[in-house]
Amino acid sequence: MACSRKNIVNFSPGPAKLPEEVLHRLSEQIVSHDDSGLSVLEMSHRSSQFARILQDTEAHLRNLIEGACEAPGCTQRYKMLFMQGGGCGQFAAVPMNLLGRCKSASNNNTVTEPPSADYIVTGSWSAKAAAEAEKWGKMRRVFPEAATEGYEDIPAESTWEYNAGAAYCYYCVNETVHGVEFPSDWIPQPPEGVPLVCDMSSNFLSRPFPLERYGLVFAGAQKNVGCAGVTLVLVREDLLREGIARPDTPTVMNYRTQAINNSLYNTPPTFAIYVIHLVLEWQQKKGGLAAMAMRSERKSQLLYNCIDASAEGFYSCSVRPECRSRMNVVFRVAGGCEEKEAAFLKEAQSLGLQQLKGHRSVGGLRASLYNAIK
Repeated sequence: MACSRKNIVNFSPGPAKLPEEVLHRLSEQIVSHDDSGLSVLEMSHRSSQFARILQDTEAHLRNLIEGACEAPGCTQRYKMLFMQGGGCGQFAAVPMNLLGRCKSASNNNTVTEPPSADYIVTGSWSAKAAAEAEKWGKMRRVFPEAATEGYEDIPAESTWEYNAGAAYCYYCVNETVHGVEFPSDWIPQPPEGVPLVCDMSSNFLSRPFPLERYGLVFAGAQKNVGCAGVTLVLVREDLLREGIARPDTPTVMNYRTQAINNSLYNTPPTFAIYVIHLVLEWQQKKGGLAAMAMRSERKSQLLYNCIDASAEGFYSCSVRPECRSRMNVVFRVAGGCEEKEAAFLKEAQSLGLQQLKGHRSVGGLRASLYNAIK
């Protein structure tokens, strides 16, 4: 007997739950988009129909972000790119596109020392990004690895050591595996002139953020804004100057090339972009980013309160409260007893609470509370 969606709560860490309204709209449009006789799945990416979808999607994105900007019109200084390769693709794309602005490289292309960037490593994803970037330059951690052993806390920024000559400074604002998130009022402040790069894959559009504080933001869509297959890259125009990207940067990963071609240098993931279009419309109808932030705070606090109030610490979360993730609540049962955690997962599954198993690298349990979770 098929299980009704009404009886399911999907806590998947990604690809994650989509809003029911969006799924119903997709089911209506899958065969014929706006009575055109064509599905978006079979529509040319250079057709006028898809051009409208792409334009409207970008407009929705700019409108949602603009409200949180400290300066009116700040989004106009950024290009909105719809790329492929996921967050892991951006682990390589960021250094290939940005290390060329490093002050340690001479004008005659003779490098006197390896180009470098600063990395703020607070979890497994920022660690993977730093390791990938090492293929193209020297990646320098702003605090020693021992300072975040276990990834349960974020060291005070006063203890960090930035490099004023870095090509950029990179961080992941929300670490899905370890359940660590920078609070909304904590945006790292690298030295003047060093662009801040942020992996926002798992909390993008879950709360307002001042885009003008960043040089580049990227986010895989499959958490809060769509389905798997497309990665949003918001890059400040001054970082797209000719000559910054490495000459050997693959063309499809070159930000400047994709910006010049309006994300149409190659065939983009058309259907995934259409899903983003519908999700952004849904977010606007629900009140925008301020409403998303209120929803996420309410949901996560409810669960953390239950964990912290459990008798004799039966449920526990080792992440310091000040940097606990609103998106990914990680916890253990009976101090990490595998037998009891397996029983918890089995019982949860029978009640329709699905995909609560923790990441394979750390075990335990994890409830992902993205925007579409009520």
